[in-house]
Amino acid sequence: MAAKISKTTEGWSFRCPGCNDVHSLSSSIWSFNGNFDAPTFRASVLITSGHFVQGQEGKRCWCTYNAEHPGQPAPFECRRCHSFVTDGKIQFLGDCTHALVGQTVDLPDWATRAC
Repeated sequence: MAAKISKTTEGWSFRCPGCNDVHSLSSSIWSFNGNFDAPTFRASVLITSGHFVQGQEGKRCWCTYNAEHPGQPAPFECRRCHSFVTDGKIQFLGDCTHALVGQTVDLPDWATRAC
């Protein structure tokens, strides 16, 4: 079995199948069960960008930019990804803005992630 997460200098990283991006967690904030094949992190994982970042509500963001440039949209988007990672599965909570909202799926293997 391949590892589901990677150790970093600051903590750990895993590939989020909802965002199709890497989420990095700091060891000073999250606890980890030590199992790289079936990781559990506590507390919940909340990743935000654009107008979903606290204090950025109502300000110009990627949504604004992309609406103003429909022929040249940026490769970025405003999003919210909120989850629990338990025993190698990621449970996406109801406030996520991606297609896996409300679902629980296996964390992908770190070694097979697309870059």
